[in-house]
Amino acid sequence: MIVCIAEKPSVAKDIARIIGATSAHDGYMEGNGYQVTWTFGHLCTLKEPHDYTPMWKSWSLTALPMIPERFGIKLIDQPSIKKQFAIIEGLMQKAERIVNCGDAGQEGELIQRWVMQKAGAKCPVSRLWISSMTDEAISEGFSQLKDQQDYQPLYMAGLSRAIGDWLLGMNATRLYTLKYGQNRQVLSIGRVQTPTLALIVNRQKEIDNFKPEPYWILATVYRDTTFTATKGKFTSKEEGEQAFATIEGKPFTVTKVEKKEGKEQPPQLYDLTTLQVDCNRKFGYSAEMTLNLIQSLYEKKYTTYPRVDTQYLSDDIYPKCPQTLNGLYQTKFGGVAPYAEFIKPIGGKALKKSKRVFDTSKVTDHHAIIPTGVIPQGLSDAEQKVFDLVARRFIGVFLPDCKFSTTTVLGEVDEIEFKVTGKEILEPGWRVVRGKASENSESSENSENSEKKDDEERTLPTFVKGETGDHHPTLTEKWTTPPPYYTEATLLRAMETAGKFVEDETLRAAMKENGIGRPSSRASIIETLFKRHYIKRERKRLVATPTGIELIDLIREELLKSCELTGIWEKKLRDIEHQQYDAGQFIQELKDQITTIVHDVMADPTNRRITITPDEAEKKKKSNK
Repeated sequence: MIVCIAEKPSVAKDIARIIGATSAHDGYMEGNGYQVTWTFGHLCTLKEPHDYTPMWKSWSLTALPMIPERFGIKLIDQPSIKKQFAIIEGLMQKAERIVNCGDAGQEGELIQRWVMQKAGAKCPVSRLWISSMTDEAISEGFSQLKDQQDYQPLYMAGLSRAIGDWLLGMNATRLYTLKYGQNRQVLSIGRVQTPTLALIVNRQKEIDNFKPEPYWILATVYRDTTFTATKGKFTSKEEGEQAFATIEGKPFTVTKVEKKEGKEQPPQLYDLTTLQVDCNRKFGYSAEMTLNLIQSLYEKKYTTYPRVDTQYLSDDIYPKCPQTLNGLYQTKFGGVAPYAEFIKPIGGKALKKSKRVFDTSKVTDHHAIIPTGVIPQGLSDAEQKVFDLVARRFIGVFLPDCKFSTTTVLGEVDEIEFKVTGKEILEPGWRVVRGKASENSESSENSENSEKKDDEERTLPTFVKGETGDHHPTLTEKWTTPPPYYTEATLLRAMETAGKFVEDETLRAAMKENGIGRPSSRASIIETLFKRHYIKRERKRLVATPTGIELIDLIREELLKSCELTGIWEKKLRDIEHQQYDAGQFIQELKDQITTIVHDVMADPTNRRITITPDEAEKKKKSNK
C-alpha cells in the first residue's frame, strides 16, 4: 500500500479523489492501492529545554547558554494531534512507499519529514511537488513524482532555521527576562522579530525627535495653471519675499514647451509581499489576513502556490496561459463578467511574451502568484477582492504598454524660472485593468504623493513659446514633515529591502535578495509583536509601545537587533537550500554567537531594568491566577 500524507484534511481529500482513494476511514481515505492521510500543519516540534535535562526546566542565569548536544523532536501535546499521529504511524509502519504531499516549500518539507521521523518510517519516500491544487496539476504531479532525496537541501535549510530560532529565542529570551525583566515580565527576543521591532522603534524615535522647520515656496498662476519656481525651497522668509517682490507686476513669459512621448510597462506579477502590500494599502488587510486569504484561494484551486518570493513565471507556463485567460473570461461575480472586456481584444492571438514575466532563470521552486483558470465560485467578499487583484495583474501583463505624453512648460519672470509638468494618457494599454479601489483607502501618509501624482497626470492647456501675460504670484509658508510611521505595507517593504539599512556595501549586496524573514513568515512576525504588546495599531499606523521602545533601548548587543546579521543568516539559509553552504557550519556559528551574547550580557555591570507599566503588571497578575 502507498501512503500519501498531506498538510490538511481538505488537501488530502482532493488528492484522494484524484488518485481513486474514495473509501473514508477514521483519519484517512483508502482505495486504488493508496491510503491518503493528513496532518493539521505542525504535529511535531523541537523539544523544549526541560526535555533535554531537568536542570533547564526552571529559568536560571547559571544554566545559560542552553545548547543541546543533539536536537530532538517531540509530538505536540494535544489530544487531536496524538490521535491523528497514531493513525499516521500505523499506516506508515505497514507502507510499501510514502508520498510526501506537504506544501511545496521549506515549512511543508519540515512538517512532513518530522512526522515521518517520529513515526519511524523505513520505506522509500517520493515527493509530490506542485504549484497549484487543480485536478490537472495533482494528476500531472503524481505522474512525475520526485525522489525525496532531491529535497534534502530544502529540509536541511528548514531544520537549520528551526534550530537557529530555538537557540536564539530560548537563550536570549531567558537571558534578558532574568537579567533585565525584574522577573516579572517576559522579554521575548527573536531572530527576526527583534530587528523588525528595532525598525519600528528607530522610525518612531526619528518622528519623536523631529523638529519641524519652515520653508517658503514661490509659485505663480498663469492662465489658470500653477507654475512653481525651479529654485526650490527658500529657507528664509526674507529671501522668499525678495524673490516675490522681484516678479510682482512684471509679465510672465513662456520660454520652453517640451513634449515627450513615453511608454509604461505593466506591473510585474505578484509575489506574496507585493500582494500583502497592495491589500494593506487598498483594503487595510493585515499581512496575516492577506496570507490566509490567498492560502484559501490556493486550497480552493483558484490561484497558485502563495508563499513565493519571485514575480516571474517559468517559460513552460506560457503555453498554458490562453487556457487560464479563458477561465477568467468566463468568470462571473454577481452575474457580471468583470474580465471579459479586457481579454476579448487579445483572445485568439499569440500572447505577448515579455522577459519581465517569463524568465525560467528567476524561478526556483515556485513561480509568481497567478490564477489557475478554474472559475471561482462562492468566494467571500475579502477573497473576491484578493482574487480580483491577482486576476487583473495577470491579465495586465499580456496587454500593450500604456502610452503617454509628458509636457514640460518653462516660464520666466525677471530671470526667475518657473516650471509645470503635465501628463496625458494617449493609449491606456494595460491600465484598463486597474481596479477602482478608493483613493481614500491609501494611508494618509501618502496623501502628499497622491496629490503630486494627480497633478502630474493632468492635461495642461496649450502653451506657445514666447507668449506672455499677467500672472498672480504666491509665496506659501510650509513646514518640513517627519518621516511617516510604518504601516504594515511599508514595514513589509522595509523587511524585504532591509539591506538598505546596512552600511557595508558587500553585505548590502548579499542582502539584496533576502531582507529579514521569509515572505511566508513576515506576517506572523508582525502578529507576534502585537501579541507581545511591543507594538499597537493606531488606525493604519504601527506604533511601538513604551515596553517595545525600552526593550530595544535595553539591547546593546547589535547582533540581536541588527538587520545586517539577520540578513546574513537568511542568505546562509538560502545557500544551504542551494547546497552552497554547510548546515553544520551554520549551526556551529550560531552556537558560538549565542555563547558570546550570554557572556556579554552576564558581564553587564549596569543596573538596567525594564519598566513594568501598571496595565502590564495587572495582566501579569491575572495570567498567574
